[in-house]
Amino acid sequence: MRILIAEDEARIARFMERGLKANGYASTVVEDGISALDLASSGDFDLLILDVGLPRMDGFQVLRALRAMDVQIPILMVTARTGVDDTVQGLEGGANDYIAKPFRFEELLARVKLRAREASAGAGSVSADVLELGDLSLDLRSRIATCTVDGETRSVELSSREFTMARVFLENPSQVLTRDLLLSKVWGYDYDGASNVVDVYVGYLRGKLGAARLVTVRGAGYKLVDPTA
Repeated sequence: MRILIAEDEARIARFMERGLKANGYASTVVEDGISALDLASSGDFDLLILDVGLPRMDGFQVLRALRAMDVQIPILMVTARTGVDDTVQGLEGGANDYIAKPFRFEELLARVKLRAREASAGAGSVSADVLELGDLSLDLRSRIATCTVDGETRSVELSSREFTMARVFLENPSQVLTRDLLLSKVWGYDYDGASNVVDVYVGYLRGKLGAARLVTVRGAGYKLVDPTA
């Protein structure tokens, strides 16, 4: 799999390039949007990791230009912006996935592997873009969660952090996840904010997905369960 990395922060570009190389992926780095557009439209790459804040031409402009040219290369957008509007703009503009900085390499790698599985199974696989547990489903493209709460089926939009946390839980169903693990996977290794942020966001998810779905395991952490099972 040939990966094009469009990232103007040299430290982050090296971080991604080295990690991908260690996992068997060939990658090329460009530092501006014009170069990203030129190479991504060449047909020489299987995936574009596209930073939003690029010089000369930002990531959203690159995305729109590629899709206007009917270039269907899978695009994973990377950004320091965490607003829902930015996420929606990227996904509605044709991005295949979205990841917020700071992130752990394991999270990036999981998303790259998902795109690789889709490519090997045939582009546009819908099932690979949906995670499910019981009546709960999470669409990885739209970031919409669908579930039944108090007998009512609801579809809810998740913020960037809520989405990432929900995804971690759905990728590890019925497993107890510690606060430290959730902090690392959702906020990244260099997070330096409030220590109770995991509990706060678990509360947000309970409010949107139903309290019975996320169980507190005293002294250990949280686990996602199917309350109808």
